[in-house]
Amino acid sequence: MSQNKNALIRYKTIDKCLQNKYRQWTLEDLIEECSEALFEYEGRQNPISKRTIQMDIQLMRSEKLGYNAPIVVYDKKYYKYEDEDFSITDIPLTETDMNVLTETVSMLKQFKDFSLFNDVSDILQRLEDKIYAEKSHTKPVIYLDKNEKLKGLYYLDEIYQAIIKKMVLIITYKSFKSTEETKFHFHPFILKEFNNRWFLIGKKKTSQPITNLALDRIISIDYDFNHPYLEEDFDADIYYKDVIGVTVNSGLNARRIELWVDASNAPYVLTKPLHTSQRLIKENEDGSIIIHIYVIPNYEMERLLLGFGSCLEILKPEGLRNRMKKMLQDAITRYDSEKPTEINA
Repeated sequence: MSQNKNALIRYKTIDKCLQNKYRQWTLEDLIEECSEALFEYEGRQNPISKRTIQMDIQLMRSEKLGYNAPIVVYDKKYYKYEDEDFSITDIPLTETDMNVLTETVSMLKQFKDFSLFNDVSDILQRLEDKIYAEKSHTKPVIYLDKNEKLKGLYYLDEIYQAIIKKMVLIITYKSFKSTEETKFHFHPFILKEFNNRWFLIGKKKTSQPITNLALDRIISIDYDFNHPYLEEDFDADIYYKDVIGVTVNSGLNARRIELWVDASNAPYVLTKPLHTSQRLIKENEDGSIIIHIYVIPNYEMERLLLGFGSCLEILKPEGLRNRMKKMLQDAITRYDSEKPTEINA
């Protein structure tokens, strides 16, 4: 048991003693009660020095713990609360406390799709009611990106439970590229979120590569309790080390990609790297920079780089440079047409 937890048990024990105004409490009495309390929690004797309890009382009296406990000594021997109704458990929350609790509740509620948080949902509700009672009209100032209308979010907890319990899923799935639904067995390894979308990572068969499935493309989920679960030592940190996003193109190795970034975007790219492998090669006099990253090219990387528009240029490798150049030329061609694409085209 940590020293901090030991101290907390002592504070609560001293508080409980001093609330009992029908008994006189000496320092030795408080030491004995705290020793018994620690024995109850730890199951073994834990000797407490007189100095420890004296320091506890001093801390409880001070503002350091926020208690400001009105502990006084009378008859040069006995301890009591000068305010007989005082208790460290009844201390009102400060405005800072309220703000912190408000933001904590707000953030935790973002994860309501997981039964992992079912056990604390009642606590959160009571806490939220308490906060509202103490401080009405409080608006959160921290917001997490989350698309409540995204399809498939209701599968989150079901899949989470299947991963924990190592259950084989039967998934009916329809990708954006497919015209028909397909049904297959799937061994789930992890859930991964990227760009405000959720993906299920796993395998269909032992002999097949690791696959990612977008939750918003899952039609239905069933279980096969007779099918043995594929036990595989999957390390997500290693698997995704060389990619941006969720798509790992099997058979390809990470490549060095050199990029030029203009002066207006350089600070953003330097403070928020495109990938953990990002390194600065050169700072130009005009404020622009040249960097490189080591990644396996994929769809997500291309979309990220295209998002910079004219503010970023791929210098190397030549193949990727030409591919991105063609996509940008196709975009220009579309904008160069005499009239916009028809809505019903």
